Formats: sequence, structure tokens, C-alpha cells
Amino acid sequence: MLSSLMPKEGKYFEYFVAHGELIEQGGIMLSKLLDALVQGSENVQPLADEIDTLEREADTITASLLEQLHTSFITPFDRDEIHELVNNMDNVLDTIQDVAEATSLYDIHRVPAEAKEMADTTERCCKNIHAIVKLLHNMKNAPEILRLCHEIIALESEVDSRLRVSMSRIFREEPDVRELIKLKEIYQLIESVTDSCKDVVGTVESIVLENS
Repeated sequence: MLSSLMPKEGKYFEYFVAHGELIEQGGIMLSKLLDALVQGSENVQPLADEIDTLEREADTITASLLEQLHTSFITPFDRDEIHELVNNMDNVLDTIQDVAEATSLYDIHRVPAEAKEMADTTERCCKNIHAIVKLLHNMKNAPEILRLCHEIIALESEVDSRLRVSMSRIFREEPDVRELIKLKEIYQLIESVTDSCKDVVGTVESIVLENS
């Protein structure tokens, strides 16, 4: 068990799990935000504010973990992999925040249902990341970790397909060029969230392969 290698003061896995929980919450908030935009609701900004809060909390966790990494003699796995994992996790929430900020920046008040469908799939990726980091403390969990990783890869491909279909539709059907540009940006940013989740998967798979 990797946790047996940890110094008593080590909190790496606690940090990973706490960060993963924030990623899951961010995915949920993103889905709610896109749902509000599909409905034309005025309740968008509070959701964007909540995403900002989650991102700041994640930055705090990242800073604490990296501080420990730079002062600890013993680490549960390779230092570079720890650094890469936490940074990739941080990028997930950063990209979720980018989606939220874009709704304000581009003054977006309504989006097609396809955007919410993409966000729902993104939420599933975020939940899987949380589930993965809760298992990382023990490489006996490797089969389940890899199963969850493969599921994220499949979900990322699903979002890619939805992006292509959605982009094709708006280019055919949206007469307002400004609205087209706005929707194109939102769709691409949502897809970028799943790309960030896939980056986390790449790091996790390397860790599992080297330590199991």
C-alpha cells in the first residue's frame, strides 16, 4: 500500500481527495449553469460566483500540496508525477471557470440544449476524477482506477462528437453571426474541460502502471 510509505505528516492523498471533491462540485455547478442558460434563467451569475469560489479553494489546496512536496523527503510516488497530477487537476477547475466567465464576457443569456448535454457528460468526467483520487492510496485498486480512467476517455470522445454535431448545427441554423461566435466559444470551452479531465487520466495511468 502506497500510504505505508508516507511520512506521518503526509497529507498527499487527503489533498487529492479534497481537490477531487471540488472538481466534482465544479462539474455539478457547470451543469447547473448551462441548464440555467438553456432555460433563459436570470440565476446564472450566482452559479458562476460559486464556480469562482470552488476554483479559489482548489488553488489553496494545490498550493498546500506543492509546499508539502517541496519540503517532504518521502513521497508516495514520483515527485514529478505528483506535481503533474495536481496541476492537471487544477486545470480542470480553471477551464470550468473559463466557461463561467465566458457567459459574462460574451453576455450570453441563452444556449441550445446541446450545451447542457455536453455539460452533463463533463459532470460525469468530474465525478470520475473524484472517484479515482479516492482510490489512489492503494494500488490494489488499480483495476477500478483504470476502469474509471477508460470511462473518462470514452466520455471525452462522446463530448468531441457532440461538439462536431453542435458546431455543424449552429453554422447551418444560426443567422446572427455574433451569436454564432458566442456559441462556438462556449461549446469549445466545455469540450476543453473534458480534455483537461483526459490529461488527469494520462497522469493517473502512468502512476498506476509504475506503482502497481
